[in-house]
Amino acid sequence: MTSTAVQPISAESAIGVQPLSGYTGAEISGVDLAAELSEEVIAQIRRALLQWKVVFFRDQSIGHAEQIAFARRFGKVTPAHPYEENPPAGFPEILPIDSRRYDELYGRRRTSYDSSWHTDVTALVNPPAFSILRSDILPPYGGDTAWTNLVAAYENLPERLREFVDTLDAEHTFENRAARGSARGEVISNKPLRTFHPVVRVHPETGERALFVSPGFTRKAKSIRDLGPRLSSHLLEALWEEATRTEYTVRFRWQPGSVAFWDNRATAHLAIPDAGHLDHDRVLYRVTLEGDVPEGVDGRKSESLEGEPFFGS
Repeated sequence: MTSTAVQPISAESAIGVQPLSGYTGAEISGVDLAAELSEEVIAQIRRALLQWKVVFFRDQSIGHAEQIAFARRFGKVTPAHPYEENPPAGFPEILPIDSRRYDELYGRRRTSYDSSWHTDVTALVNPPAFSILRSDILPPYGGDTAWTNLVAAYENLPERLREFVDTLDAEHTFENRAARGSARGEVISNKPLRTFHPVVRVHPETGERALFVSPGFTRKAKSIRDLGPRLSSHLLEALWEEATRTEYTVRFRWQPGSVAFWDNRATAHLAIPDAGHLDHDRVLYRVTLEGDVPEGVDGRKSESLEGEPFFGS
């Protein structure tokens, strides 16, 4: 799709899809996420999501229950996070991204728990397929989020490099440096998550190939199977640089009532750390949907080293 005009998905629907950049992201209009959406509308949203990798909704009025109900139309909703022990009462599926909680837990003011490029919880053997993030309390400026298209990043690599990285596996490990020495840090160390994933995964719905290297989860290990730490480090740095080139990205300005819905199998995202020094709170709520075990180009599957799969209901 090269046109930037709003694209109605069907003659019967008022839904529009407005692409926001050349490779990544589209804004969907004409949808009330609090309503009981038809199967046709759900299918239209899914098609737009698979094409643009992340889609955005504006001016929504929904709470935890409606967010979870919407997510269930696309798959099984997981618990909030493998290490979340205090989700909102009655809503174990909700992960608060809350600057106030970060301050309480770690004694530092930050507007997001992870301010590196990452794909959600790839240390799991079956990382979430989709994530849905809803805004609640926002700073008057700053606190944007960016996404990058990992399919585009892979497809634009030189052919010989694609053929090489198709054969590789990288170790993904969960680590939270801020949590060291805290009760949360003890929980993490007692329940480690480590997985070897193909560096290139095949998308189970579209068949597209995507780079699957996440700085937030591969930086600690810097381990590509059979390459050793030095070569692994150099190659991963090069792939991270390619994966986050500006032309593959979209930057989203949060507003009251904003919802972002992304394909975790084809994107990485970055909470831009430009508001932590401001005296403003930032609170968003995330849900994730159960994912499959990634497969590489030759059909090999990810290999769990530590930790259990993360199932939803």
